[in-house]
Amino acid sequence: MKQEYIITTLNNHLRIVTSNMPAMKSVALGIWIKVGGRYEEAGFKGISHFFEHLAFKGTKKYSCQRIKESIEGVGGSLNGFTSEELTCYLVRLPSDYIKTALDILSDMVIDALLEPQDIEKERTVILEEIKMYKDLPQLYVHELLNELLWPRHPLGMPVVGTMESVTRIQRKDLLRFKNDYYNPKNITVSAVGNLNQDKFIKMVEERFSFFIAGKNSTFKKADQNLNEPRLKLLPKETEQTHLALGFYGLKRNHPLRYALSLLHIILGANMSSRLFNELREKRGLAYEIGTQLKRFYDTGAFVVHAGVDNQKVIQAIELILKELKKIKESLVSDNEFKRAKEFYLGQLMLTLEDTLDNMLWVGEMLTTLDRIYTFEDTVKQLEKITPQQIREVAKLLFKQERLKLALIGPLKDKEEEILKKLSF
Repeated sequence: MKQEYIITTLNNHLRIVTSNMPAMKSVALGIWIKVGGRYEEAGFKGISHFFEHLAFKGTKKYSCQRIKESIEGVGGSLNGFTSEELTCYLVRLPSDYIKTALDILSDMVIDALLEPQDIEKERTVILEEIKMYKDLPQLYVHELLNELLWPRHPLGMPVVGTMESVTRIQRKDLLRFKNDYYNPKNITVSAVGNLNQDKFIKMVEERFSFFIAGKNSTFKKADQNLNEPRLKLLPKETEQTHLALGFYGLKRNHPLRYALSLLHIILGANMSSRLFNELREKRGLAYEIGTQLKRFYDTGAFVVHAGVDNQKVIQAIELILKELKKIKESLVSDNEFKRAKEFYLGQLMLTLEDTLDNMLWVGEMLTTLDRIYTFEDTVKQLEKITPQQIREVAKLLFKQERLKLALIGPLKDKEEEILKKLSF
């Protein structure tokens, strides 16, 4: 499935990536800012996310209501998100309205009003969001794990911020943040779908050419040398125990990143995975069990997450560690290896059929890796991977001294017993 991507760099360093899919009726557009939670000081944690919320509240040209009605009124959808390293504003809508979509998103990025009354209302909304995460143990347990992996570092703190930091942020802080990070050197525009690429590039240039290039985003390097098993246990009367077991992973552009993806698929990415079969299908210990990869510029994490029977937490931990040990010691079978590669490529193929998923895939890639890997590039890279490399990655990651475990549940007085089990 051949798909061409055109990369254009304006004189002010803003980058544009486009791909035309003429068979589609829709177009997806994203404006990416190279800033997120890890760029923030502890006292202003959550400011990237706070600003993203406020960009939807109105600009010099569009009111909050008009922003929503202009997109949703033609059948489109509008959203945004903030992660540890990125902020994205995105739209998917019928392709005839791409100029409207670009005008609205660019105005949100360039001319957000940041009205004092909107700041106070949205502050309340975000404080409720923080409370919500803490009330959802299946989500909050990941925050606890991040604290264990990267203590006293922005990666170990929640992207949404804390009650204290969000309460502290004022309009002058938001304006300073915008001036520091919302500049062309940190912006990528991605568009995929039924579009005239030349016309779209000219439209972007018209909207952003006056925008003066500023400085590149910088962040504090992550430390992943905390070489001791660590446990964080939060006693809570829940119906099941939620766990997140993690190890330091690989950075975004690591040479073994494709082998890591296959390791993730084999262990916990789908219902055919080893952990799903062992914990859920064979023993009924968990409803939800899987693995997750976190990839950053200079570090990463491999996470096993599950919700397990309160009476069988120790058994579940032992089984998880047993599976991690097994994949370190023995090569995966040819059949399992083939299925993992086919799953990877099949999922990517489905992603590239959808204009929104395709736009997100290519936009994040250019923003973080400074290049595009096409489907054909990915096939070539996967062909080079061997079962030996999967075992190599497992040995590199799954070390007892690098193991971190967070648990939420009715586990009073079980800390010492659990700590004894953290070996494999």
